[in-house]
Amino acid sequence: MSGHDHHGHSHGHHSPGAGSNLKVAFFLNLSFTLLEIVGGLLTNSMAILADALHDLGDSFALGMAWALEKFSKKGKDPTFTYGYQRLSLVGALLNGIILLGGSLFILSKAVPRLLNPEAVHVPGMIFFAIIGILVNGAAVLKLKSGKSLNERMVSWHLLEDVLGWVAVLIVGVVLLYVDLPVLDPILSVLVTLYVLWNVLKNLKRVFLVFLQATPDSFEVSVFEEKVLELSKVVSVHHTHIWSLDGEDHVLSTHVVMEAKSTRAEVVKVKSELKKLLHGYSIDHLTVDIEYEGETCVAEDAETSLS
Repeated sequence: MSGHDHHGHSHGHHSPGAGSNLKVAFFLNLSFTLLEIVGGLLTNSMAILADALHDLGDSFALGMAWALEKFSKKGKDPTFTYGYQRLSLVGALLNGIILLGGSLFILSKAVPRLLNPEAVHVPGMIFFAIIGILVNGAAVLKLKSGKSLNERMVSWHLLEDVLGWVAVLIVGVVLLYVDLPVLDPILSVLVTLYVLWNVLKNLKRVFLVFLQATPDSFEVSVFEEKVLELSKVVSVHHTHIWSLDGEDHVLSTHVVMEAKSTRAEVVKVKSELKKLLHGYSIDHLTVDIEYEGETCVAEDAETSLS
């Protein structure tokens, strides 16, 4: 006897405005990128043009993330029976890769300037730094409440830009009074390394979800111990849990009950299981009820495969 429960309300764990947030962030970033390109040409600033190229990559990443986040909300179909939620993960993965590439590009431009600092157009730096902080800061605030890995990865794109422009502003103000252009590449390298560290941590989470690792908030051993405390339960095995997209999870387990357990007692155990899992964002729950002395189908399959 088995039971499968699909909690229809659990799709609400997704950030309801994720697509809208990414849309706003995309248009903000793209508009500022175009302004940056014009400004970089007018001020003859390679630093601003380099950042414009990086922001152009961010714009493509944001557009892709927006499209994938929107598409991930499609319901299930015969081909994808769990739906398209994991497309959001694809967006997070691709954005992480693009951000890594963009950061390496910035480092390739900043590191040589540590040895050969170049003069910059200070008033232009300060002007674009202020605009950059305001525009990218607004986009970061828009995504601040986002819960999906896709939104978190995108927010690091934007936070990198905010921190970068803060560094440019600080350097610009200092250069108004001190002729020390090496400050620009120093701050650029520090900010980029800081962002790289956090992006790598987020990419690790994305890979763990792709590899169907147990969610951080769930301990299988603790769950099975609580199941064993339920009335008429003899043992529990084959407990598996993985995440669809980092927010909604899938869990299946085999529960062995006493041979003479009644239907009412089985229903009660399944109800208690749901209570145990409350708060864990279980989107799909499958409970396979077995009676004491019954052969487990899954174990038979494993034996035949070996």
